[in-house]
Amino acid sequence: MKIYKFGGTSVGSPERFRALIPLINDGKLKVVVLSAMAGTTNTLVEISELFSAGKRDEAATMTRQLRERYHQVADELLSSATWGERAHDLIDEHFDYITTLFSREFSRHNEKRIVARGELISTALLHFLLSEAGIPSLLVPALNFMRIDKDGEPDYFYIRENIKREMAAVQDEKIIITQGFICRNVFGETDNLRRGGSDYSATIIGAALGAQEIQIWTDISGLHNNDPRFVENTRVIRNLSYGEAAELAYFGAKILHPSSINPARLKNIPVRLKNTLEPSDEGTLITSTSAYEDYKAVAAKDGIIVLRIHSDRMLMAYGFMRRIFEAFEAFKTPIDMITTSEVSVSLTIDDPTYLDDIVRTLSSIGNVEVDRDQSIICVVGDFRPDRVGSAPEIFEALNEIPVKMISYGGSENSVSILINTSDKIVALKSLSNKLFPEE
Repeated sequence: MKIYKFGGTSVGSPERFRALIPLINDGKLKVVVLSAMAGTTNTLVEISELFSAGKRDEAATMTRQLRERYHQVADELLSSATWGERAHDLIDEHFDYITTLFSREFSRHNEKRIVARGELISTALLHFLLSEAGIPSLLVPALNFMRIDKDGEPDYFYIRENIKREMAAVQDEKIIITQGFICRNVFGETDNLRRGGSDYSATIIGAALGAQEIQIWTDISGLHNNDPRFVENTRVIRNLSYGEAAELAYFGAKILHPSSINPARLKNIPVRLKNTLEPSDEGTLITSTSAYEDYKAVAAKDGIIVLRIHSDRMLMAYGFMRRIFEAFEAFKTPIDMITTSEVSVSLTIDDPTYLDDIVRTLSSIGNVEVDRDQSIICVVGDFRPDRVGSAPEIFEALNEIPVKMISYGGSENSVSILINTSDKIVALKSLSNKLFPEE
């Protein structure tokens, strides 16, 4: 059994829906995990924000426009009256549900109910399309088996037991369709795995079922060795280890959700990144091992905030670092990078939600400075601690760019460097020229 996950661009139009049929209809058992159609989640989030702001008429107008768009998609996608009528009824059912929520008080729970409509509709449309073509498929709602615990983490035992129960209902169907991204929380309410979570859904399902391989299909042929949006002549990396892929995903490679590697790594299941527009391309294969290379890839993560805590009391004082980390733990804010000296600590975060509270707490420890508009450049390669002469080319490439922080030695897979976001594109191009000169 294989897991096939298709992102929003892969189901972004009736033509893209139809293009999935030859990819999944090969007579072999597979689970197909779908995102919402491209742009749908953003629109549903905007509808929720209007609802939250009390702009219910505007929210209703946008809901009506999205409903009309889906009716048009159904007309173009399905040719028979029977399946077309079922699609229109389903679309109306979901959008009527959204409309009924506008008569209630806004809540975050209702927001998540609204946002879930995208995946629920896309999976139903694919199921109808296959049924119209006479291809047996089974639609299994993710809300029947996907659940997170009180900390927002996947409840693996619950997921494994319940998805196996759902799979027991499979008869002659070789295509099992389910939703990515959406789930239930510990209270049984509709929730989600956060943005980009369809990749995470696919690897969680793959781990629960002991899949042979997990395939993430998108609109680019695997992970590139630099960001093709800013750098010319990048190339696809054909093989990566789980650790290397996790570093690239976390530090900005948009093709893969950062959390999605871990479930596959725990069960040692290969993950392959494929392109729906070029299905013959082998893409990127992620496994437990990969050949060592000096430099494999570069990625960049924006929206970084730097906090510098300076205190003479830190010198020779035990417990100082614990007090700093407790401030971030209290507000559930992860740290990306950290450097220390005798009397100061510098660290970075990418979530500003509780920034003011964190700064206020840290101010009782020492003087706090905050810098915004920073980016972390992550270079993935061979940085094993017993190597000599590693990384000189990185700093030669960045010789004309102010470097704010360096994280070296924390991972044998990567070096992380903090710079101003305004210098990011120049840095990426310079690194590409220096580290991958043949490209």
